[in-house]
Amino acid sequence: MSKKVLLLAGDAVEALEIYYPYFRCLEEGFDVQIAAPSKKQLQTVIHDFIGWDTYTESKGYLIESQLSFEEVNPEEYDGLIIPGGRAPEYIRLNEHVPQIVAHFFEKNKPVGAICHASLILTTVKEYMKGRELTAYIACKPDVEATGATYIENHLHVEGNLVSGHAWPDLPGFMREFIKQVNQ
Repeated sequence: MSKKVLLLAGDAVEALEIYYPYFRCLEEGFDVQIAAPSKKQLQTVIHDFIGWDTYTESKGYLIESQLSFEEVNPEEYDGLIIPGGRAPEYIRLNEHVPQIVAHFFEKNKPVGAICHASLILTTVKEYMKGRELTAYIACKPDVEATGATYIENHLHVEGNLVSGHAWPDLPGFMREFIKQVNQ
């Protein structure tokens, strides 16, 4: 039976941070599903640094979510990936998201959180307190507000949590996440 991985997303999810994990998990032979506030086509975004002090944003590709957060039964999944972009800032407000994420920490299942995904981790502070993780540098105050320690490295693994700074770190991020799922 193949492993099953859940990706949490919404409109304005970072294109590379959803497509790369999605296709890499499929390549690994995993059953992969994308959950969003509703089952629909999601508009991805592309963030890049092109002469500004902060990132710019452009429209990316569309990607289909297979189910809504309400339909997710986290018991069915062996791992969770939370991509960044702007989606985490609003999907964390969905009443089902904290319960979904908490399940993976309660059951010690692999969790991959990259870039702005740490904003979602603020909804499960009880599982972050005393932990170490990395995230996009602008999220450092949010990481620390959960009681976790922000790590400057672009990739960090602590227990079941694989965290990455941003999309350039996806190769190592996915290598470590897949290693955990396959254990």
